[in-house]
Amino acid sequence: MYTALRLQQKLKRGEAEVVVVSPNAYMTYQPFLPEAAAGSISPRHVVVPLRRVLPNCTIIVGEARSIDHARRVATLTTLASEEEAANRTTANGLDTPRTPLAKNARDAATDAHEPPGSFEMTYDELVLAPGSISRTLPVPGLAEHGIGFKTVEEAIALRNHVLEQMDIASSTRDPELRDAALTYVFVGGGYAGVEALAELADMARYATRYYHNVKADDLKWILVEASDHILPEVGHDMGKYAVRELRARNIDVRLETRLDSCENRVAVLSDGTRFPTRTVVWTAGVKPHPILAATDLPLDKRGRLICTAKLAVDGAEHAWSAGDAAAVPDLAADEPGAECAPNAQHAVRQARVLAENIVASLRGETPRDYRYRYAGSVASLGLHKGVAQVYGRKLKGYPAWLMHRVYHLSRVPTFNRKARVLAEWTLSGLFKREIVSLGSLEHPRAEFELAAGRERSRDV
Repeated sequence: MYTALRLQQKLKRGEAEVVVVSPNAYMTYQPFLPEAAAGSISPRHVVVPLRRVLPNCTIIVGEARSIDHARRVATLTTLASEEEAANRTTANGLDTPRTPLAKNARDAATDAHEPPGSFEMTYDELVLAPGSISRTLPVPGLAEHGIGFKTVEEAIALRNHVLEQMDIASSTRDPELRDAALTYVFVGGGYAGVEALAELADMARYATRYYHNVKADDLKWILVEASDHILPEVGHDMGKYAVRELRARNIDVRLETRLDSCENRVAVLSDGTRFPTRTVVWTAGVKPHPILAATDLPLDKRGRLICTAKLAVDGAEHAWSAGDAAAVPDLAADEPGAECAPNAQHAVRQARVLAENIVASLRGETPRDYRYRYAGSVASLGLHKGVAQVYGRKLKGYPAWLMHRVYHLSRVPTFNRKARVLAEWTLSGLFKREIVSLGSLEHPRAEFELAAGRERSRDV
């Protein structure tokens, strides 16, 4: 999005057409997901609508299935193309003709050799920046019971789930079910896991005042981390402080521990501990997006695109990348061979340089190298608590939390989102938290389907 935004600003009218292909019509500002899960920010203010911020670009809501850069062709799938493929087969088994479409951004064509529901699109310059996806391990029961935390949908589902478990615990007479409902296991001690756990623990602790038979001490929060420290981005000392801070709030932090199984709603840890639980949140790292493996572009051993300091894919003309998907040399690092960390601080700045380099390439000018010295990191540990290490200075507690909010407010795209987020923070400081679970949003037709089923039963 940032690359397209910069291209939109730098390109002259008619100089080029910018096409953005994304599975969603919005960009998610992920640092705000923990606060969205805790109810401090409305979910719709965590996302930025692409059509509003990129009015001069063509937005295609779909996914790339493969990229043949030698031919300058990307094979895409959209909701419309899937519907068209489904409509091709008629009741008599014959294919209905599909509307012919031109091979360009606004009208993409479909050839006879292409798989159903997909079409090919040609391009001149390729920016491949799909980010990353959750890195899962073959843990028994994880696929059935685990919850991720990379999208706004997952954040809201997790909030609803936590409050729903408190409702279950409040209404059951089964002590085992109650204990499992009030036990929350988070796997992964990075930004996502620590911030999500801290924010949700604050929310749940606040919510207990409205339950007559659920107390704050009844809640069990467990953080499982395979290494010997958490929050490596803020440094070892601040990571140790974060562990002490979480443990002081009765959060069980288990270092050098792995999740071995969560079958049958029982979390089994590598230290032999077993926790009956109905909540396992998996935030143990990320991996490159699968589309990278479906290209003919060079990848490193981690599966990322090998890039030059100019953010061009090494050895592939007219191909560019940035963010989590790109292995970019860190020219500002002291040690040779260092690469830029896969975080938003680098990705946003890389995107702007990438756009300027594309414009320079189109105009026959010389692209410039990406060089940025990492400023540091900030992390929230819940309301009014945080840790930070910025330009070598270490902060903790309220100052770090305030810096976390100020920094991310300055980084979230568009003035509209900045104003709305600031307004919500202000109102949340003046009024009480919302503790309503809207789990029915995940299955909005359930009640209607049940009513329709009852009507059919009566008719019979």
